[in-house]
Amino acid sequence: MFRTLFLMALVSTIVVVTQGRGHHKSEYGRHMTAQNVTYDGKSLFINGRRLPYWLREVPDIIFRSDNEPYKIVQMMKDEKLFAPQGGPIILAQIENEYNHIQLAYEEKGVSYVQWAANMAVALNVGVPWVMCKQRDAPDPVINACNGRHCGDTFSGPNKPYKPAIWTENWTAQYRVHGDPPSQRSAEDIAFSIARFFSKGGNLVNYYMVRAILGGDPNVEKLNEFHEIRTFEKLGTNLCAAFITNNHTTDAATINFRGTNYFLPPHSISVLPDCKTLVYNTQSIVSQHNSRNYERSPIANNFQWEMFNEAIPTTKKMDVYQNIPAELYSLLKDTTDYAWYTTSFELAPEDLPIKPGVLPILRIMSLGHTMVAFVNGDLVGTAHGTHEEKSFDFQRPVQLRVGTNYISILAGTVGLPVQDLLFSSFDSGAYMEHRYAGPKSISIIALNTGTRDITTNMWGHRVGLRGEGMKVFSDEGSLKAKWKPLSPVPRPLSWYRTRFVTPEGTGPVAIRMTGMGKGMMWINGKNIGRHWMNFLSPLGKPTQSEFHIPRSFLNPQDNLLVIFEEEPLAPVQVEILNVNRDTICSFIAENDPPNVNSWVSRRGNFHPIVPYIGPQASLMCAPGKKIMTVEFASFGNPSGYCGEYILGTCNAVATKQIVEQECLGKETCSVALNRVMFNQNGADPCPEILVKTLAIQVRCS
Repeated sequence: MFRTLFLMALVSTIVVVTQGRGHHKSEYGRHMTAQNVTYDGKSLFINGRRLPYWLREVPDIIFRSDNEPYKIVQMMKDEKLFAPQGGPIILAQIENEYNHIQLAYEEKGVSYVQWAANMAVALNVGVPWVMCKQRDAPDPVINACNGRHCGDTFSGPNKPYKPAIWTENWTAQYRVHGDPPSQRSAEDIAFSIARFFSKGGNLVNYYMVRAILGGDPNVEKLNEFHEIRTFEKLGTNLCAAFITNNHTTDAATINFRGTNYFLPPHSISVLPDCKTLVYNTQSIVSQHNSRNYERSPIANNFQWEMFNEAIPTTKKMDVYQNIPAELYSLLKDTTDYAWYTTSFELAPEDLPIKPGVLPILRIMSLGHTMVAFVNGDLVGTAHGTHEEKSFDFQRPVQLRVGTNYISILAGTVGLPVQDLLFSSFDSGAYMEHRYAGPKSISIIALNTGTRDITTNMWGHRVGLRGEGMKVFSDEGSLKAKWKPLSPVPRPLSWYRTRFVTPEGTGPVAIRMTGMGKGMMWINGKNIGRHWMNFLSPLGKPTQSEFHIPRSFLNPQDNLLVIFEEEPLAPVQVEILNVNRDTICSFIAENDPPNVNSWVSRRGNFHPIVPYIGPQASLMCAPGKKIMTVEFASFGNPSGYCGEYILGTCNAVATKQIVEQECLGKETCSVALNRVMFNQNGADPCPEILVKTLAIQVRCS
C-alpha cells in the first residue's frame, strides 16, 4: 500500500522566541505543541489550529516575504514524523504557488524563495522537498505542478535529475458563497492522470498514485489527435503503452502492433504489457452512488423559541473613535460580527418637505456583509462577493427632527487567503494589508445637501449579545429570556429548540430551507454559517444542507440554536438522515474488464476471473443488502445514478436477470453478456451495435 502524507510546510506559522521539543512559545504568550500537521489546500494547521490571527499584528510583519517575523524556526522533525525517523511523511513542501506573487515583492521575493529552500534543506529531515508552481525552485528542491491537466500544462522539472511531481490534482473548484455546483468527472480526472504518467510523470497527489516508468517514452504521433507513448526496458520483456485519443467528440480505432484498440473520445487506454487493455479513462466501470437526504421521522418535532438582539445606540459601547475602525483589526478573528454606532442631529429645515422624497443612507463598505438600522428599524442588508468584497449600500430612510441613530452590524466570512483562481481583493500578495468594514457613511438628499458622517465619532462593540451569553450552549441558553415565535419575524434573532437524536448510525444533516444568513450550533458546537439568500446564477443557494457530526449528538436529547440576521423564522428547517444506499453501474459492451481481473507475471498479464469482459459490480455498505432493483436496462439507457431513463431499446428480461443475481446479497456482479439478455436468442434492437447496461439498486 502506497502511503503518503504531505507536510505542507508553509514558511509561515509561528513567531518563536523560545524553543523546545515540539513546543513553541511566542512573545504574545501563545503556546503550540506541534503534534498534528494538516493542510486544507490553503492554510497550515497545527493541532487543528489555522495560522493564528495574531501574526497579522506582529510589528513590521510581511507575510510570505524575506521578513524575519514571518519565518518559521521549528519544524516537525522533533516529533519524529519523517520517514527516516519511522514516521509517515515521505515528501515535504515549502511554500505554495509563490511564483504567482513573487514579482510583487521584487528582490525580497527572490531572496525569500532562496531562504525558504535553504532553510528547509538545512533541517535535514531526510525526505525530498518540493515547491509547487515555482519555476526557479533552487536545488535540491523539486518544482512541482498544481492544476487539473498537468500532463499538458507542466513544462517539467527545472533540472533533468528531478522527478515530475503533481502535488495538487484539483478534483473540482471549491465552492464559495454565490457559486453554482462545481463538478469534475471521474473520466476527466482519470484522463489527466494517465496523460501525466504517459509523459513520464512520477507521482500525483490527492490520489496517492505513483508510476515507476523507466526512461523516456517512445512517442508515435499518429495525427493531430492520436498518439502512442511506449515505455520499454531494453533486454527485457517489460513494456507499457499509453494510447491517446485527444479528440473531444469522436471515437477512434487505433492499430498498435497488429491489434486494433477502440478508444472513446478524450480517453487514454493503458496497456501495461503493450498487449492487454486493462483500463480506459473514459470507461469507468466502478460503482457509482447517489446521496439521499431523508427527513428523520423522529427528530423534527420542533418547539421553537426565540429572543432578539437589542439594537445598540451610541450609549455603552466598548470603543469610541472618530472614524469607523477597520473590521479585521477590531474583530481579531474572535467573531464574525461587530457593531458600529453613531448619532447626529437634524433641524426641521434639514428634512425634505416634498411628499414621497426621503433622505438616502449611503454606506461604502470594504466588505464583507452588513445589516443597517436607523433609529432601531431595519433599513436593509448588503454584502460583497468572493470576487469583489467591497459594496455600496444606498437605501431611503425615515429620519426625524432631533437625534437620529445609525447602527451597523458589520460582518466577515473569514480572513483573506491566497486564491489564484480568482482575481479578488482577498488574493495574492500582502494579504496582511487586506481591510474590511464600513469605510464611508453619508446622508444624501437632505434639504441642506449631503452630510458626511464618517468622522462623526463612532462607537464600537465586538460580537453579539447572544454570543457573549453563549446562548447556543445548554448553560448559556438559560441566561436568555426566550419567548414563543413571533408571527412577524424580526432581524437578528436567536432561535432554539430541542430534538431527538435521529435513528440509525449514518450521517445526519440539517436543511436550512427558508432561512437567510447566520450560524448554527448543535449542543454548543458550531457547525458553520448558513447563507441561503445568497443565490447562485442558477437561482439556488450555494449550500442548503449542512453536516451534523454524529459525535456532536447526545444519545437522545439535543439542543439546536440558530442565529438569523434576516427577519425570517425556522419554520421549514428539518433534520435529515443521509445515506448512499442508491448504488449504480453503467457500462458498455466495449468497456474493458475491471482492472482487478488481471495479474502480472513476468511482464505479462493473465486473467484471474472466469469471465473476461465488462461486468456490473455492486456492493452495499457493511451490514446492508440489496433489497430493491430500482432500474435495470440493457439497450441504450441514459442518465446518471439516481436519474436513469429508458431509451428506445431495452431488453425486457434485464430487470428479472438483475434481481435474480443481486437481491438479498451484499455484493453481486452481472456480466454484460448479450446472449444472456436477448430473449429467445433474438436481439431486440440489432441496429444498436454497442449496447449499454444500466443498473440502479437500493441497499437497506
